[in-house]
Amino acid sequence: MATIALTEENFSRVVADHDMVIVDFWAPWCGPCRSFAPIYERVSEKYPDVVFGKVDTDEQQELAGVFQIRSIPTLMIFRKKIIIFSQPGMLPESSLVEVLEKSLALDMEQVKKEIAAQGKEA
Repeated sequence: MATIALTEENFSRVVADHDMVIVDFWAPWCGPCRSFAPIYERVSEKYPDVVFGKVDTDEQQELAGVFQIRSIPTLMIFRKKIIIFSQPGMLPESSLVEVLEKSLALDMEQVKKEIAAQGKEA
């Protein structure tokens, strides 16, 4: 699957409608973002069941603000509407694949239990 543009209008729907969504927050003027783009695109072709979205932080400033994006590129992974990974900086292809594999292998029922337990402690 090729990457898709995420906007304020479609972001919530895309995250809600898919088991796993990886988001690249980027900007056209950002050198590391441009260097990362072909890596992100190549990896997206290897994972047809994962949605690979891109948020142009220049065009979607409010959306970037909601997620407190302070540095680009920033990658964020949602599984079942839960943010399970968020990291600024460009990843080499092997690291991106490793993060995706670990994200796909997560037991989301256990993650939900841990989140609920943390909520009770707070």
